[in-house]
Amino acid sequence: MQAPRLVATDVDGTLLAPDDRVSQRAAAVIGRLAAAEVGFVLVTGRPPRWIPPVAEQVGGVGLVVCANGGVLYDAAADRVVWSCSLGPSALDELAGLVDDALPGSRLAVERVPAGAADPLPFVAEEGYRHAWAPGVGAVADRAEVLAAPAVKLLVRNPDMTSDEMAAVLGPVVGAAADLTYSTRKGLLELSPPGVTKATGLAGVAERHGVAAADVVAFGDMPNDLEMLVWAGHGVAMGNAHPALLAVADEVTASNADDGLALVLERWF
Repeated sequence: MQAPRLVATDVDGTLLAPDDRVSQRAAAVIGRLAAAEVGFVLVTGRPPRWIPPVAEQVGGVGLVVCANGGVLYDAAADRVVWSCSLGPSALDELAGLVDDALPGSRLAVERVPAGAADPLPFVAEEGYRHAWAPGVGAVADRAEVLAAPAVKLLVRNPDMTSDEMAAVLGPVVGAAADLTYSTRKGLLELSPPGVTKATGLAGVAERHGVAAADVVAFGDMPNDLEMLVWAGHGVAMGNAHPALLAVADEVTASNADDGLALVLERWF
């Protein structure tokens, strides 16, 4: 592949090392992208409120695809450009499917944010155990959790792996939502039908006037799969889930061994 015109990367397990930091080597090559006038975009399952600490480590970013493609966030302006959400009726239907297929699971929602400082975009029902600590957000009863549009419905069952949960719930949900996950810790993420990191990234690429063939994308978990397939060159990290290793154009070193920088240093 020729030098890319746009570089897209997942955050956790990909851009960030195991200590949740961007390595000096990765930050340096990302800085050289800007000097070469090559676009750089974060494409993540994270909500906007979790973006500023990452953006700071790479010298700032512009557009960020958040919530697995459900939100386009302008980090420089702290503004949500657009979002795709599940309405209350869709959330209620999905909650019923979860109760039938995965009894005992708890639900939470990521609501449409105003920006990184939005104080209460995350609402969980009683008993929901966060997959990442510390847990932040409001606690409400099931009816209130499902009462407003949300960019993601989160299904948590700490007694199962995410793979096990997806194997059971995926066939039940079918086309009613896009089901994926970004951790193995018993957490599924449901988005509006057809909304993935690939659709979010495609929108950013169009804004930049860049074709898919000129995009390099990096990822490590199933929520990155569509993005790696869509991009002209999809790179799976050495620590990636087997589903990504099976479809990637290339497998690089792990996030602990500067796998992202190793690839980008070929050109920059």
